Amino acid sequence: MTDAATATFDPTRDLVFERRIAATPKQLWACWTQPALLEQWFCPKPWRATDAEIDARPGGRFNCIIRGPDGEEMPNRGCFLEVVPERRMVWTDAMEEGFRPRAEPFMSGVITFEPDGDGTLYRAVVFHANAETKAKHEAMGFQDGWGAAASQLEELAKTV
Repeated sequence: MTDAATATFDPTRDLVFERRIAATPKQLWACWTQPALLEQWFCPKPWRATDAEIDARPGGRFNCIIRGPDGEEMPNRGCFLEVVPERRMVWTDAMEEGFRPRAEPFMSGVITFEPDGDGTLYRAVVFHANAETKAKHEAMGFQDGWGAAASQLEELAKTV
């Protein structure tokens, strides 16, 4: 399975989340690219995203702070690599805005929105540098977390 022009899915290092969502690609795109909307669904509750900054263009920023229920705070800084409105976005935390390298990358992601009848096949492919980083992401609850966030995304997208 090839999900990015230069990257091939490697099951030893990469993770996939896929779901059919009862919303259009246009609605999902709005929820991914408008900061006020992203903050409403991006993290599984009781976690939340705040301070979202999104400049959806190659080299543009994708930043937010993930906040936990016990005061945890995880800044997320990233950079878009590819943007195809309402169809595909590729980003990485290996770089920040303007393609500036970061010291501690964790992942790169490809999100696709494929029209499917009156809904969308929503797919997230997350690339990691090695099996250890993938395992760490799995242990953080990748499938359950992305699943809960996708449910929140679906509910919000229906109102957009």
